Amino acid sequence: METDDVSVREQLFHNRVRETIICVLLFTCLYMVSYLILTHFKKTAEFVTDDIEDATVNKIALWLCTFTLSVAVCAVLLLPISILSNEVLLTFPQSYYMQWLNGSLIHGLWNLVFLFSNLSLVFLMPFAYFFTESEGFAGSRKGVMARVYEAVVLLLLLALLVLGIVWVASALLHDNVARKSLYDLWEYYLPYLYSGISLFGVLLLLLCTPFGLSRMFSVTGSLLVKPRLLEDIEDTLSCTTFEEDSLSRKLKRGSTTSCWVKLNMEAMKKEYLTVQSKRIALELRRKASPWQRNLGYPLAMLGLLALTVMCVLMVCFNVLELLLDDTAMPRGMEDPHLGMASFSMFGSLGAAVQVILILYLMVSSVVGFYSSPLFTGLLPRAQDTNLTQIIANCVSLLILSSALPVFSRTLGITRFDLLGDFGRYNWLGNFHIVFLYNMLFAGLTSASLIKTVTWAVQTELMRAFGLHRLPLTVSRSTVPFRLLLASGLSKIQ
Repeated sequence: METDDVSVREQLFHNRVRETIICVLLFTCLYMVSYLILTHFKKTAEFVTDDIEDATVNKIALWLCTFTLSVAVCAVLLLPISILSNEVLLTFPQSYYMQWLNGSLIHGLWNLVFLFSNLSLVFLMPFAYFFTESEGFAGSRKGVMARVYEAVVLLLLLALLVLGIVWVASALLHDNVARKSLYDLWEYYLPYLYSGISLFGVLLLLLCTPFGLSRMFSVTGSLLVKPRLLEDIEDTLSCTTFEEDSLSRKLKRGSTTSCWVKLNMEAMKKEYLTVQSKRIALELRRKASPWQRNLGYPLAMLGLLALTVMCVLMVCFNVLELLLDDTAMPRGMEDPHLGMASFSMFGSLGAAVQVILILYLMVSSVVGFYSSPLFTGLLPRAQDTNLTQIIANCVSLLILSSALPVFSRTLGITRFDLLGDFGRYNWLGNFHIVFLYNMLFAGLTSASLIKTVTWAVQTELMRAFGLHRLPLTVSRSTVPFRLLLASGLSKIQ
């Protein structure tokens, strides 16, 4: 009996050590990748200064931002790793080399991501901001520790303010628990705060993702070579080169001729840069292969369209399930039971599609976030992003990524239930919130998709048939579709 107990304890010990090593290796790799990303965008002048104290403070803040960004990346990978792990165990059920991939490891990853994401949002990122802005209390000795003391005091005051707001909100929304004691901080108020943060992140995804799905077409199109109907590239390139040379000669004569030419120098420089970029784009199109020029762009657009339509159809199907079946509601589970059954009715292929859709939604939400007028100023620039902007970007990405598992499960993109504390949010059990959320996402995405596709097709037809050279007083909406067809037929003849 004692031998059996010892062997069980040894097995549990080895399992725990193995899971710890795997988690540490995974997080170390993500930390190094995140550090390289932030190093690429940070402003070097803030870290190479004559003031050693400021440089030290900025380095510590950068380390905290790197930790937060690595947690955000891990939160994005939570659902894909969990779904793929289940399919791997289904494919190789008796493989000795896959024994380390079990439900305990996945459950531990979910708990760690939940802990670190809330720790970063509530403590680390506010401390990093206060730390970089602090100078020490008046009368205290200058140094890094003086800044630490001031940042800690400000953080404590912020924590008291947030807890007071949470207490007032709980008292207003839930009268039956308004008289709860402040001793219920860990059991009630902190989970209530986490639930509010998750709801804010999911609402932010609801606003950014449909807009990002429509913006993905233009962003992808700017990275690829677009085909042009009825266009002679050589003729257009020669005209553009001639125009560029003409502007270049005018700019050279501008410094030695009359004053009225000098007044137009700025406008001529802008026009010259525009024509130069147009010439470079035409040269790239000419150098591109026929396959890349004629098939790459259409296939990419069709792929994006198929992914977006698939997301909308899955959400519509989830709406029907919510009306007919109570099990479609997002919920949490204690044991993932990996390797028992596939989380998709189409098997491994359906699971792979779920992973692609989840990553596609995350990329679209980031594109929509940085394309929105409210957050355009946060867009990082290579070697020109100050530390305050880096902190704001890390917080924004962490809010979006930590809400991604709840977002995907609420929309029915996957049937993998939420693990750990992710499934204990108060609003997940509210049918009206979940149903309204699905309806809003389907409606906003459909409207954005229809608007984007129709406008893009009309713009390409106008450009292909030469109607984009019409005067500015003729708007796009005033050009009838039959005029496009008549112009195209006349060019063909």
